Amino acid sequence: MRILLVGHGKMGRMVEAVAPEYECEVAGVLDPLSPRHGGGPDADAWRGVDVAIDFTTPESVMQNAPVLARRGINLVIGTTGWSAHEAALRQVVSDTGVGIVVAPNFSTGVVLFEAAVAYAAKLFAPHQEFGAFLHEAHHAAKKDAPSGTALSLKRAMEQAGFPRPIDVSSTRAGSIPGTHTIGFDGPAETITLTHATRDRTAFARGALTAAQWIKGKRGWFTMKDVLGLT
Repeated sequence: MRILLVGHGKMGRMVEAVAPEYECEVAGVLDPLSPRHGGGPDADAWRGVDVAIDFTTPESVMQNAPVLARRGINLVIGTTGWSAHEAALRQVVSDTGVGIVVAPNFSTGVVLFEAAVAYAAKLFAPHQEFGAFLHEAHHAAKKDAPSGTALSLKRAMEQAGFPRPIDVSSTRAGSIPGTHTIGFDGPAETITLTHATRDRTAFARGALTAAQWIKGKRGWFTMKDVLGLT
């Protein structure tokens, strides 16, 4: 399978490093800031690309994804912070008939963690004496706070029926790859669930798993679909 790396920063390079393990050939790089830049989304060099994997910026997503989709290239997008434009990209995906996997976090463990958190929220929902909180920590360079993963976890708890406010807080410091903690606190006890990423290649591996899965498919999907949780 031929993949295009949209963005060649830390995550793009990690995807490139582990791609051979997933029988993926990197066709090239779309990133004006990289010496490997092979051209814009409409470049002839991307003919024959099966899937584009995007770890860039919100602005870049809306510049590149619609053009790539119109070329029939399926998409895997790990960039966050562009939800205000989701409706527009959904329309493009519908019009072009491509497949797309969108996820705030491609770690398989995080996706399974969200399912566990939702179940816990359902259990605690009827117990009025328990409040809930969510804390996430990432490296100092991460721009969005709270993280897309934190917002997704909060949404999962609410959709599971947790009716009370969920306090959300964020930390940005050092080189933390990503830690998310969910807590339920009662009058005399606290229950916490934590997912900690030790190695950012977890995200790269998840993105490549999604790329393999989306090849040949049509429609809008998440990692829950990829992992069979829907």
